[in-house]
Amino acid sequence: MPLLPNNDDAEKFHRLGAGSVVTALSLIAPASFEDRRLSSHLTHNASCVLDATVESVVRTSKTLKITFFAHNLDERIEGVIFHPQPYMIHQFPTHQRAFFSAKAMLEQGRWQIIHPVKIPAVGSLVPVYKTTLRVDVMRRLIEKHITIEALIADGLPQNIAQVLHDIHFPKSPMPLSEYQLHALKFAELFDYMRRLRLKRRFHPTHYKGSGEIEAWSKTLPFTLTDDQKKAIEEIKADLSGEVAARRMIVGDVGSGKTMVILASVVLMRPYRSLLMAPTTILAAQLYEEAQKFLPDLRIALVTNATKKGSLEEFDFIIGTHALLHRDLPSAGLVMVDEQHRFGTAQRHALSKLTENNSAPHFLQFSATPIPRTLAMIESAHIDVSLIVQTPFTKNIATKIIHKTDFSVLLEHIRSEIAQNHQVLLVYPLVEQSESINYQSIDEARGFWEKKFENVYVTHGKDKEKEAVLREFRDNGSILIATTVVEVGISLPRLTTVIIVGAERLGLSTLHQLRGRVSRTGLQGYCYLYTNTSGKNERLESFSRCMSGFEIAALDLKFRSSGDLLEGSIQSGKKFRWADIGEDEEIVKEVKMWLDSPSLSDLIR
Repeated sequence: MPLLPNNDDAEKFHRLGAGSVVTALSLIAPASFEDRRLSSHLTHNASCVLDATVESVVRTSKTLKITFFAHNLDERIEGVIFHPQPYMIHQFPTHQRAFFSAKAMLEQGRWQIIHPVKIPAVGSLVPVYKTTLRVDVMRRLIEKHITIEALIADGLPQNIAQVLHDIHFPKSPMPLSEYQLHALKFAELFDYMRRLRLKRRFHPTHYKGSGEIEAWSKTLPFTLTDDQKKAIEEIKADLSGEVAARRMIVGDVGSGKTMVILASVVLMRPYRSLLMAPTTILAAQLYEEAQKFLPDLRIALVTNATKKGSLEEFDFIIGTHALLHRDLPSAGLVMVDEQHRFGTAQRHALSKLTENNSAPHFLQFSATPIPRTLAMIESAHIDVSLIVQTPFTKNIATKIIHKTDFSVLLEHIRSEIAQNHQVLLVYPLVEQSESINYQSIDEARGFWEKKFENVYVTHGKDKEKEAVLREFRDNGSILIATTVVEVGISLPRLTTVIIVGAERLGLSTLHQLRGRVSRTGLQGYCYLYTNTSGKNERLESFSRCMSGFEIAALDLKFRSSGDLLEGSIQSGKKFRWADIGEDEEIVKEVKMWLDSPSLSDLIR
C-alpha cells in the first residue's frame, strides 16, 4: 500500500513530516476558518467579504487608496493599503468587478476596509492552517487529497473518513465536537499503530520447544500467580510456532518475572536458551535461581571475569554483555532481562550471534511497568505480556517528608538497624552542584558515616559498584547511592528507602526505588524527601498507589507520552490528539479495526 502520493506533491508531504495522507493532511485540523460568505453588514474590527467594483485608485508614498462600490451592501466604501508593494496596484484595475476580503474599521463615523485582497470565489468557509507550507498551498493539498474515498482507501473506516472530511469542509465555523475529536484520535492512533505493524518482521524458525512445563511447575515450592501462568501459556504458544517469537514481558516490581524466565527455558527444551542481564550482580542472581529451580540443566555464567572456552556443553547460558564478545553456540531461545538497559544494536547483535540458518525465538523482559494502553499500542510491533499480580502483597508505607521531619527519620533509621534491617539513601547527585538545592553524596556521606556504622557508598560511575552492593547486602546497615540501585538487585534485609529530592524523579523511577524494599514480606517504608513547600500532586498521587501499572499511567499524566517508533517513550509528547493515559477505549477500537479481515490486504 503506497502511503504517500507518488507525484509532485510528495515533496510537500515530506516537508509536513508526513507518513501518509492521514498524518499529513486529515490530522492537521484547521486552526481557524476564513468566512468567504458575502457580508450582509459591516462589523468594526472584523473581516468582511464584498462583491465590489473598483471606481478609483490613488497612490501616495505611504498608502494605496481604493474606492469601491459594494454591491452586496449598496454603498460606497474606501479601502486602504499601507506601505503597498508595486505589484499591488495591478490587483485593482478601475471599473472591474470582483470579490474582495478585508478588515472593516469604523473611523469617525465612516467605514473603511483595511488591506483588501482579491479572492477567487465566495460562498464558503475557507480553512486556515498553521503549517510549514504556505496557506494557499496547504489548501490545495487538502482539496486534492482529503476525499472520503481517499481516506477509506488509506484504511480508515467509512464513518471516521466522513467525519475527518467534514472537519476540513464544514458548513459552519464551530469548535471541534467530541465526535470529531474522537475521529481525529482514532485516525492518529490508527496511522501510528499501522506504521508500527509495518515495521514488524516475521522470521521463520525450525526451533520448536516441547518442554514439559506442567511437570516442572509441580516441583516448585510455591504456586505461580494467574498472571505468571498466562504469560507462560502465551510464551508456550510462541515457542511451538513456525515463526520466531518476538515478545516483551513486562512485570511489576516483585511480580515473579524470574520464574517466567526459567519457565521459558523449560518450554524451549530440548534446545538451548541464552539470557543476557545488564550487570554482573543481576546475572549472578539469575544464575543462582536457575541452579535452584532447574537442577537437571547444565547452566553456565558468563561475565568479563569468565575464562573463554567452549559453551557447547551447556543447556542454559546466563551472562552480561560479555556474551557479545564470545563465540556462542546456536540457541533456540534468546532472552534479555531489563531490556531497556541495553541498546537496540546490542539486543539485535545477541540474537544474530546465535542464528544458524534459523532465527531463534526472542523474549525481552522488563521490570518497568507501562500503562495498559501503551502495551496495546506497542503490541502492533511486538507481542506483549503483562504480569500485574505479585506473589504476595507488599506492605510499604509511603510518606512525603521535609526538613522538619529529620529527627523523627533518624529515630526510624536507628530502630530499623537495631532489628538487623537495612536502609537505602538515594541522593540526586554525586558531587556538589549550585543549580540543585540538595546535598550531594560527597557532602552528605560524612554525616552518616559519623552517626552510623557499616555505611556503604556507591554511584553510577563507581567501577566497584557491584562489589560494593554485594558487600552491603551481606554486611551493611546503610547504603548511600544514586539511582544506580533502581533496578534488579535483591536486598532481602532492606526495609527503608529515603529518596532525596523525590520531586525531581519520574514516578516510574520512584516506584522502582520503592520496589527495592520489602522483597521478603517485611514491613517496608519509603520516604520522599523534598525541600519544596506546599502540596505536590505528583508525589501525593504516588504515595497513595502501589501498582506499577497505575503509576506508569500517572507518569503519562504528569509527563507527556513519547515515541515508540523512535524509541523515546517519555521524551516529549508524540501525539497531537490522542492521550495514551485517557484513550484506552479508542486504542481498543483501533486495534480491533487493524485486526479485522477487511484490512488484511492493506497491512502486511
